[in-house]
Amino acid sequence: MSAAQGKGNGSVAVRTAELCRHFRMGESLIPAVDRVSLEIRSAEFVALLGASGSGKSTLLNLIAGLDRPTSGSVVVQGKDLARLDREELAKYRLRTVGMVFQSFQLIPSMTLVENVELPLRFAEVDRARRRHLCQTALERVHLGARSNHRPSELSGGEQQRAALARALINQPQLLLADEPTGNLDSQTGAEIMNLLLECNQSLGMTVIMVTHERSLAERYTERLMVLSDGRLVDDVTVASSTRSSAPGGTP
Repeated sequence: MSAAQGKGNGSVAVRTAELCRHFRMGESLIPAVDRVSLEIRSAEFVALLGASGSGKSTLLNLIAGLDRPTSGSVVVQGKDLARLDREELAKYRLRTVGMVFQSFQLIPSMTLVENVELPLRFAEVDRARRRHLCQTALERVHLGARSNHRPSELSGGEQQRAALARALINQPQLLLADEPTGNLDSQTGAEIMNLLLECNQSLGMTVIMVTHERSLAERYTERLMVLSDGRLVDDVTVASSTRSSAPGGTP
């Protein structure tokens, strides 16, 4: 089922139960994520809020399959990630999840179209189809005319839009964004947030965003999940009247 088909069907996209990720530093045990239980439904736009060190990025990495829990479970689209082997996790990250990072993580020596193309190459998509899909993705984020430029030739906002195009190229059901506006000015950050909102409202993707900016989260997302010292301490629904709408969409 595509992300768009999942819009509004009420199914659970992400469920965690007593999820823990503890790190040992010398003789100390650091509970980065500590007994977190939550549910995020399909096509929700959720913000993970908290101060630096609260565990929000660690939680996002567990949902992304980039890290494994110390205990507890994380189930995404019905898949218990703890039961997936290394190859299955790689396929999950390739086909189910799209990720956007604060630092963009574009490959400097590659053009934008080559950066966006990478997930398709791993998915063994035909070369001619790859280029068509990449150009379409870049046009969606308003970078169609910049496809042959390298990251160093672009502004921070353009690099983040290119990173978003790469995250979307395999049509993931789940879009994860880790401080996507952290390196951007407020105007450029708003452009990125509107694109994330469009992915949620127009494409029906489940979007989970890590941020420390509560006002930004309240403006764009549906729920605020607040973490402190690795624990989920609050879960707030945002009133629809206070939220922005994607171009052509509705709150």
